[in-house]
Amino acid sequence: MVIKDNIFVVTGAARGLGFAFARNLTEAGGRVAMVDLNAEVLEKAAESLRDQGAEVRFYVANVTSEGEVTTLFDNVEKDFGGIDGLINNAGITRDSMLVKRKGDGLEMMTKSDWQQVIDVNLTGVFLCGREAAARMVRANRQGVIVNISSICRNGNIGQSNYSAAKAGVAALTSTWGKELCRYGIRVGAIAPGYVNTEMVQKIRPEVLEMLKSKVPLGRLAEPEEIAHTARYIIENDYFTSRTISVDGGFRL
Repeated sequence: MVIKDNIFVVTGAARGLGFAFARNLTEAGGRVAMVDLNAEVLEKAAESLRDQGAEVRFYVANVTSEGEVTTLFDNVEKDFGGIDGLINNAGITRDSMLVKRKGDGLEMMTKSDWQQVIDVNLTGVFLCGREAAARMVRANRQGVIVNISSICRNGNIGQSNYSAAKAGVAALTSTWGKELCRYGIRVGAIAPGYVNTEMVQKIRPEVLEMLKSKVPLGRLAEPEEIAHTARYIIENDYFTSRTISVDGGFRL
């Protein structure tokens, strides 16, 4: 797919990886609908791209809400005239051990922490992917969906919820790619390692240094490097149903 003049929805676009995806697409001439929950940060992010001549609009929506996702895509279609691509990036973490001894008692991952991560990182991907695909099929528009999985899809200590969700995203990618190819819609995913974003910067410094020491390339990925991979998936018309690991050679 040629990015120039095509219309892309990017979720979690206010900062971090999502903003890097939006910026990379606009640099290639794409028209971008930026989606996030934080209206103030999102508006500033959109304005910064507009100042560089990009065609962007921003939309506040909760990807876990079926109604809000439907309204979001209604508005994008009305404002842009259609949808050609989606980067399913919105995600959160709520880390804790499944069960951990503490003094004479136990701490356990709460159902709330489990459910919040599954809702955003897996159900949100499902809702946005389903809506984007439905719009493309109805309009007979060939397109691309890029999902964001993680190196943690293979399992990571303290991340039962996140790992399960990201494994699910990889499975959705494979399934959707097989189902949607008949309509000319490709689906790919990226499984980043640790990326230099605000989410990762919240990790305790000593833990972060330990993680970096285990990466063969010796550093975190930069958001632009992950955005480069999304661009490859979008532009390569023979790529579908696969998850690309971009992790500096690190394996959990």
